[in-house]
Amino acid sequence: MQQKTHSNRRNFIRNVSLGSLAAISLPSLVSGNAKESQTKKITLKKDAVVLFQGDSITDAGRKRDKSEANNPGALGDGYAFLAAAQLLKEFPGKNLKIFNKGISGNKVYQLAERWEEDCLQLQPDVLSILIGVNDFWHTLTSGYKGTIKTYTDDLTALLDRTKQKLPAIQLVIGEPFAVIGIRAVDEKWYPAFNDYRAAAKEIADKYGAAYIPYQSIFDKAQKVAPGSYWTGDGVHPSLAGAELMAASWLETVKK
Repeated sequence: MQQKTHSNRRNFIRNVSLGSLAAISLPSLVSGNAKESQTKKITLKKDAVVLFQGDSITDAGRKRDKSEANNPGALGDGYAFLAAAQLLKEFPGKNLKIFNKGISGNKVYQLAERWEEDCLQLQPDVLSILIGVNDFWHTLTSGYKGTIKTYTDDLTALLDRTKQKLPAIQLVIGEPFAVIGIRAVDEKWYPAFNDYRAAAKEIADKYGAAYIPYQSIFDKAQKVAPGSYWTGDGVHPSLAGAELMAASWLETVKK
């Protein structure tokens, strides 16, 4: 599988011209989903606290012994780090404080168990949540007994709890996504996994959250490069995939 992945990448680089890459650039991949994702935008006020929450996709190897805002190690090496770097560059006068509290392997109920310390005490003005892939994936691999109802009820309860404590909070909800045919993701995921994606969208609409349709974005990206270019296992993004996610996240910010 690894040899095939490397071969796909080499073939892509060899066969795609610079001209065609320029014609289908990263901005166009992101902006092509604008109508779906950007009906709601967030506003960054001065001194705003921005918190990224989720599982390993958000965690991205962050250093747990670093807790201060805007610390590169504490932000990991994934989309949260890349988005944070761009925010800090674009808005130097706003004194933003950006945190990443994603934890690898988490499902919604595990977010809830640590929510007081890892969210509410930070009093975020903007809360970004990407959660759900493990709520499904672990039913296939780890004996987890949760259902789509579990996911929906748990995430709704978590957001109710958050809004009660922080009524003015602005929410960004990312769509759980997967790239089929890349290592961990096969036909066993479908159609059940689609219900988790739909639930995230419904919940985003219910709470007036900015919504990022990551599945559509990754699907479109595969017209430019194979899935193995954007993700190593179908779930966790490559460096290119992380940048694609970060650019999509930044589209939620009102300029």
